[in-house]
Amino acid sequence: MSTSLELDKKKLPQHIAIIMDGNGRWARSRGLMRLMGHKAGVKTVQLIVKAAREIGISALTLYAFSSENWKRPATEVSGLMSLLKSYLESELAFMQENNIHLRTIGRKENLPREISEVLNASIANTAANTGLVLNLALSYGSRDEIVAAAREMAKLCVAGKLRPEDITEEAFSGYLYTAGLPDPDLIIRTGGEFRLSNFLLWQASYAEIFISETHWPDFTREDFIAAIATFQKRQRRFGKTGDQVSGNN
Repeated sequence: MSTSLELDKKKLPQHIAIIMDGNGRWARSRGLMRLMGHKAGVKTVQLIVKAAREIGISALTLYAFSSENWKRPATEVSGLMSLLKSYLESELAFMQENNIHLRTIGRKENLPREISEVLNASIANTAANTGLVLNLALSYGSRDEIVAAAREMAKLCVAGKLRPEDITEEAFSGYLYTAGLPDPDLIIRTGGEFRLSNFLLWQASYAEIFISETHWPDFTREDFIAAIATFQKRQRRFGKTGDQVSGNN
């Protein structure tokens, strides 16, 4: 029997976001170059995307490359870009066959031209798909995203196209990269670190957070399901009391 059958299908998180941490430490512990850890991590991406689709998750956001990651050694950045290109090219057929809709968040314009071309082609080719939304965070930083949204709304106010009193939380969310997606219900971080690392700071306001000690290359389908199962046991109160949520007030 599949482990996923143990999950309550009525209580699945709509949107799961993952900080895929630990590739470098995984490689170092094996005496390998850091890039080998990232290469092993790509296989985990393939595994978890497949699991998310089969379980019935609506949206999966993967923190693939942060705006701060550009500061890493040039050889590592180049290797990561090469792995991203290979992943997009090799997985397009799988995404098409499995009705997966590819999206991206972040400053795409900062990516190398050849990466942008492959990425844009994959997005266009999966645009009509209606199943799992696979959302890759690339050259992404949440503070930058929030500032960009505020700047855009300020421009509209100056142009007389938006009134300050119209700036609500809901309206602001519509100017973020994630516009059109529900906020993440569950954020998973692998590698044992306890921080958000500039990831979905606005959207994560009420997300449940699951920290796994497992490095990303060793993160399995069973680990993914265990995180979801833990989420299903939590009571999400959104500022209310536990009694209010359970209907005992």
